[in-house]
Parts: sequence; C-alpha cells; structure tokens
Amino acid sequence: MSALTTIISGMSFLECPRWHEGRIWVSDFYTNRVFSADADGTGLRTELEVPNQPGGLGWLPDGRLLVVSARDFTLLRREHDGRVVVHADLSGHVNGNLNDMVVDRLGHAYVGNFGFDIGAGSDPIPTNLVSVDPDGTVAEAADGLHFPNGSVITDDNVLVVGETFANRMTAFDIEDSGQLTNQRIWAKFGEVPAGDFATVLSQVKVAPDGCCLDAEGALWVADALNGRVIRVQEGGDIVDEIQVGSGVYACMLGGDDGRTLFLCTAPDFDPAARASTHESDLLTVRVSVPHGGRP
Repeated sequence: MSALTTIISGMSFLECPRWHEGRIWVSDFYTNRVFSADADGTGLRTELEVPNQPGGLGWLPDGRLLVVSARDFTLLRREHDGRVVVHADLSGHVNGNLNDMVVDRLGHAYVGNFGFDIGAGSDPIPTNLVSVDPDGTVAEAADGLHFPNGSVITDDNVLVVGETFANRMTAFDIEDSGQLTNQRIWAKFGEVPAGDFATVLSQVKVAPDGCCLDAEGALWVADALNGRVIRVQEGGDIVDEIQVGSGVYACMLGGDDGRTLFLCTAPDFDPAARASTHESDLLTVRVSVPHGGRP
C-alpha cells in the first residue's frame, strides 16, 4: 500500500466521491458546488452549483446526473442540455437533511437522511431510507435506520447501507421494481447505542460514513469518528485499516485500474466550523484490490 497523497486541498467539506468517466466527482457541502477532477487532482472544474447543499451523486442509465440537494429535500437532475430540474421532492418523506445516495442499474435512487438536527446536537432518532423511481416517484424503502449514510450496491443486486450511529452495516435485496426486501445485518461492530447525542457518540465503535465496494466483495468504509478507513468483510471482520490523521468521511475506489482509493477528509464535521474555513482535502492511496459494484 502506498503513502497518502493530497491531490485537492482548500475545500469546505468534501463528501460523496464518485469515479465517473475517467474523473473523480465530489460534493463540497458549504461552497454548494459539485466538482470533478482528473485522478491526480488536476483539471479541477465546477460541474454544478447546488444552492441548498449538494450531497449524494449518481447517474441514470442514460447518463443524466442526479444530485441530492440536502437542505430543501429535493433530488435534482441535470439534463443532457445542461438544464437542472427537480427529479423528485422528498420533503414529505424525511425527518432531516438529505445525505448520501446510491443509484442502481435501472435508475432507482436510494437516499438517506439525518433524521435529526446533528448540527444542534439533538438526540438521535431512527429514520428511513427513501427510494426514487426513474420517473421521480418517491416511496419509503426502509424504516428504523440509525442515520442511514453511505450506500453501495453489489453486482448481485444487494444494497448495503451504513448506519452511522448503530455500529452496523445493513443489507437488503433489491427487486426489479426497486423494492427493498430481506433486511439483515451485513456487518456488526457493536451494540446499537441509546441515549442523548453525547451518550450515543461515546458508544459508537465504528461510525460508518461514505463507503465503496471492491472486486472481492469487501467494503472500504470511512469511520467518521475514528480518523480512519477500514476494509470490512461481510460479517464484520476488519481486515485492513488506514489511519488518516484527521477526520475521514467518505471514500471511493477509482482511477484507470480501479485501485486508487480517494478519501474525503476534514478536521471535524461541525457545520459552523467547516462553513467558515477551507480545511477539507481529497487524498489518495493505492490499494491492491480494484473497484467493484456501484457506485
């Protein structure tokens, strides 16, 4: 494994990295922009401005971009001619800011939300995962999840989502209709914490944030409270770990051979602090097993 290399610096809070058509795409929360760049960080360009904070990124089968607009609870779509339209309004289906997203091969999008006001330190409560059909129809896909965050889809059509404040990754089978079935624990790192925000934080052993699959079916997972990314096998065994030295909130495999692991880092996840500074970086490290699954 190679050393960590900083390829982009001076951002507010980078999240939701995606490798797409030979470039790394990433949302910057508090400058309200989606960026893309070459694998080495050069050629940086603004792809889209999202006034109400960009989050998860994905693409429909015909290549149109979907991007979460977190604070107004909408999913935006960029048309082939560059126009940006509302793909779906999720405001009647969620309890907090929208967050990450994964899009399946048929164009069904699965969007997480906070469920509570994390910036104010409110007490955590379970929330849902929302599905959006290719035509924009919105439905509740799953409920009772503790801060559903980074998600992936395996090649055999299993969705795995990290529950940041539940010490676990949860899996579902995806039907052709987009419905999620057969809910089960994919990886368990500890018991589900309970109590106020401070108490919950103290009981979290692994806080799964953004994640990605590799070709062996393992997950690289950003551990949001412990300054590291971990490689996890189904069942919960941690088989590799990279200490980053600062907060790391998302990761994605990409590059020409799929073996470059991109890491979104920042000193912390405090909204006020991140919005007022530009201390978020995009790092890379080379790993041995290439990308798998979606995104």
